[in-house]
Amino acid sequence: MATYQNIFTQVQVQGPPEMGVPHLDGSEGRLNLTGHNYWLGKIGQAQIGPIYLGLLGTISLTFGAAAIMIIGLNFWAQAGWSPQTFMREFFWLSLNPPGPEYGFSPFVPLDKGGWFIMAGAFLTIAVLTWWARTYYRAKALGMGMHIPWAFASAIWLFLVLGFIRPMLLGDWSQAVPYGIFSHLDWTNNFSLLYGNLFYNPFHALSIVFLYGSALLFAMHGATILALGRYGGEREIEQITDRGTAAERGALFWRWVMGFNASFESIHRWAWWFAVLTTLTGGIGILLTGTVVDNWYLWAQEHHYAPETINYDPSGAAGAAAGQ
Repeated sequence: MATYQNIFTQVQVQGPPEMGVPHLDGSEGRLNLTGHNYWLGKIGQAQIGPIYLGLLGTISLTFGAAAIMIIGLNFWAQAGWSPQTFMREFFWLSLNPPGPEYGFSPFVPLDKGGWFIMAGAFLTIAVLTWWARTYYRAKALGMGMHIPWAFASAIWLFLVLGFIRPMLLGDWSQAVPYGIFSHLDWTNNFSLLYGNLFYNPFHALSIVFLYGSALLFAMHGATILALGRYGGEREIEQITDRGTAAERGALFWRWVMGFNASFESIHRWAWWFAVLTTLTGGIGILLTGTVVDNWYLWAQEHHYAPETINYDPSGAAGAAAGQ
């Protein structure tokens, strides 16, 4: 057996399937649909299953599939029911919310935005039931609630964009359309309409936590991979039976930064940074148009942006013109 194993060289052992620990909440058993896949074993564990779907999982997949079908069929209709046009124009196709003349009424003709409302309702049901599924599955296994609460932070931003903010403004047209480029256009227009979103302090915090999450994940991933030759990825063994991997990683970061994270703290930092990305982002979006109409003027009032009266753009304009 290879003494130095990584994701490309690890030995794949295939034996009787591991069915996991018993449920702690008395819920029905797992579906004994198990098997092994060689290629999945190259990027993770080779065993597939067991599967636990349950009532919440069934509801979530059903409504999620219905939402995707509504969006997809609307895209296809826009493409004239042509598969070639659908594939060619896919990034430009869009299912848009109702116009401002319909306000926040749930009764909108299907071809005027009703399909958007229906797809959004189905997608929301799918996401919320899947959240409940993660909560009860974690509870059944005696786990902490870190996964469902992290998921809830992402759902918060999803609901703010598609439901809560349009509800507060009384206008479905404020919601984000379903489409690739239409989504990007909405983001750009949203920033322009409300005076440059970069002056929204919660947007700034969201970007800080987003970049911080990427940095922490890269630092942690790189450290463990760099210590793979010493068994650094076997973190539990490193905690209970100290070898050379953990000490080398700690020494490296003490040399580089002056201190090092622990096995526990690096995951706590990463969890908080990731959760705060969508939490602060949702707050910033929710305040836009409801509390603050122009973030640039707000930033001027709070000495966050330069006052226009004291700002001379001629230098920047001249530089742009090549003078």
